[in-house]
Amino acid sequence: MTPTWHAEFITSDFPNGALDDPALYFRKEFHVAEGLTKATLKTTAVGLVEPHLNGTRVGDEVLAPGWTSYRNRLAVSTYDVTDSIREGANAVGAIVGQGWALGRLGWENKSHFYSEAPALYLEIELEYADRTDLVRSDPSFRCSTGGVRANSIYDGETFDARLEPVGWTLPGFPDDHWGAAKQFEWNLETLIEPSAPPIRRIEELQPVSVTTRPGSGTVIDFGQVISGWVRLRTRGGDKGTTITIRHAELLTPEGELDTETLRTAKATNEWILAGGEEAEWEPRFTFHGFRYAEVTGYPGNLSAGDIAAVVLHTDMARTGWFSSSNELIDRMHENTVWSMRDNFVGVPTDCPQRDERLGWTGDLHAFGPTAVLLHDVRGVLGSWLEDLRAEQNEKGFVPWVVPDILSNPSSPTALWSDVAVALPWTLYQEYGDSAILEDSYGSMTAFVRQVEALLDDSGLWSSGFQYGDWLDPDAPDDNPAGGKTDRHLVASAYFCKTTRQMAETARILGKEQDAAQFAALHSRVRDAFRREYITEAGRIVNESATAYALAICFGILDEEQLPHAGKQLARLVAKSGYTISTGFAGTPHVTDALTLTGHVDEAYKLLTQTRCPSFLYPVTQGATTIWERWDSVRPDGTVNPSGMTSLNHYAFGAVTAWLYRVVAGLQSAAPGWRHIRIAPRPGGGLTHATARHETVLGPAEVSWRISSGSISLDVLIPAGAEAEIVLPLDPAGTIVTVGQGRHRWEYPLPVSYGSQPNFTMDTPLADLSQDINTWDALTRVFAAHLPGVPIDGNGPGAESISLTVLLQYVPGASDEFRLDLESALTRAPADA
Repeated sequence: MTPTWHAEFITSDFPNGALDDPALYFRKEFHVAEGLTKATLKTTAVGLVEPHLNGTRVGDEVLAPGWTSYRNRLAVSTYDVTDSIREGANAVGAIVGQGWALGRLGWENKSHFYSEAPALYLEIELEYADRTDLVRSDPSFRCSTGGVRANSIYDGETFDARLEPVGWTLPGFPDDHWGAAKQFEWNLETLIEPSAPPIRRIEELQPVSVTTRPGSGTVIDFGQVISGWVRLRTRGGDKGTTITIRHAELLTPEGELDTETLRTAKATNEWILAGGEEAEWEPRFTFHGFRYAEVTGYPGNLSAGDIAAVVLHTDMARTGWFSSSNELIDRMHENTVWSMRDNFVGVPTDCPQRDERLGWTGDLHAFGPTAVLLHDVRGVLGSWLEDLRAEQNEKGFVPWVVPDILSNPSSPTALWSDVAVALPWTLYQEYGDSAILEDSYGSMTAFVRQVEALLDDSGLWSSGFQYGDWLDPDAPDDNPAGGKTDRHLVASAYFCKTTRQMAETARILGKEQDAAQFAALHSRVRDAFRREYITEAGRIVNESATAYALAICFGILDEEQLPHAGKQLARLVAKSGYTISTGFAGTPHVTDALTLTGHVDEAYKLLTQTRCPSFLYPVTQGATTIWERWDSVRPDGTVNPSGMTSLNHYAFGAVTAWLYRVVAGLQSAAPGWRHIRIAPRPGGGLTHATARHETVLGPAEVSWRISSGSISLDVLIPAGAEAEIVLPLDPAGTIVTVGQGRHRWEYPLPVSYGSQPNFTMDTPLADLSQDINTWDALTRVFAAHLPGVPIDGNGPGAESISLTVLLQYVPGASDEFRLDLESALTRAPADA
């Protein structure tokens, strides 16, 4: 039922809305009669609102109403305030800051995307046995300013405690010097009841170190990059003392804040003391992405007990946990969890620290299958999809960022715009609710038909702007879209996936005519891709890891072509030294593509590589979140100077889903987890792994452990689900089907499991090249001593050439060369 709204929006009768203007304070007193049974407060703002009642702040939401497509959807928060209401005189108040509606957004230094002034909406329903009275925002409210001065999402907040009106939300406060509020024009049809959980204070972190630097401020390390703010306490201080708090993700080698990753965001808060004894403060209308804070102007000595970091994000329930015997992998998993938390502050953003923080569609498309494993995102992403649909309907295209504040229209673009199809499909697969598809069906079909009209005569998406394999590590720093993989190959491959998902969606919803049309379109674009880009044997003309990964994972190749394509992909991965060679488009799929084609060992080696660029390189550099670039911090400790370098971007954390599906072996086999496939693939030197996921049916869990020549497997299946269990490393290849409950197996490992190859200097190169760890170690030795000379273990004559023979053909081969080769042969595979 559509709610009825009784109040009106109000603003100040004095000019307010410039970027450095203070927040607005509103108040009104009202009388409550005897016999009140229930009181409900509803409020929102054009800007950000903090409601108060009878001297107490209402609720625990922060940064309300969050960020939505305000001109289409503005969320109203509802609170039961019955216990806060008194018989007789009462007072309600609200502080309204600028937030996303007025403050600057994006890197172009533009602002006021939704309004020129902040405004408040508030109503209180007072229910009695025989009637309902209303207190509603209108020009009878009083308005002024207070301690909250300049306030900006990017730049921070200034609070002047000297200007804070004492008792302003209590009845009897003298507000004669306050002005009358005035009506503010806003379409009440945009008001909605929120479908997403609110943003809240989720956690507090205590300092791991407090360092006072002579002649400068005190630097606090909270040990973790977060989204949030700092809460500070003083134990006295003179009136007018200004305490400044700056924030950063990183320190310079000299121990100062490194603000390179902030770009123009000032991320600076100021607290001006009123004087007196002890006081405490935290901001209201800003947030920062940081690990380190620098405090200057603090009266006396700042101790760890005087400061805390407050973690803020949408209040999503955690649903995914993973652990293993590899501490670096576990840290990468937790880094992914943190980056998701930090970037779900109302909107799924790219980053939480710099002058951007936008709801980029490409990042979410890449990360969606991982997001649904880690947290319950039905509410927050369901709301975001409502915004996407509203803006797509209004503008005629799917914006690259949602809500859309970009200067130019967004042309249809693979991996970005097609989130309109991919995300509803991902949510349906996770939660099993076809209403998700039904709600987005019009949006999905509009996008697909828009791209269909752009295809060339052969059926390829071969024209128009594309981001391609964004942030391929080989792309120039100043051209992140300029990677190895042809942009329109990426576009056509993704459209193959999109049309398949579209056809399946229509079929699930019983739209048979649409299903047939989209299936025919899928066949057309798949056939066009195969004609243009794939040889009969399964080789792809644009030989890159991303091209192969997409063709394999998106079902573009025929079954008989997969082995050859997988071999070529494994060769490319090995050629890169098992470092990353993919960007946004390919990274979520490369380990799966290797797995699907029988190259699990190569996938593990790619996962466990620590040299830059790699999944684990940032972990070795002390990262506590996922980076935007593979080399956001370079091996020498300097920040990548590209100007687009965040230390908190979740997109490359998409590989985390592979930890659940393959390493632990926990995977949904039907929408809503009604059928589960458990098939762990131990490797990479791991001796145990555990994954737990809170599905819509209940908890599902897998844990395997290798010890003393045997392997154990423990699983938990929720009620209402059936699971196929593929016992890992079982010589008999046992597959069993089980229902709900706990199940356990334990059995001996194959005799050959874990055996080390017995290679010598006389082993043929052809044999050495079959062991990926040994050959990778040898390849690095070859590169060091024979730079530019290719040594192919699969080339002609490799069966008859050994390392001893090879040395005979190298003029002046040094003893060091021989010793390095011998060391590579004896190095344990896990260390190679």
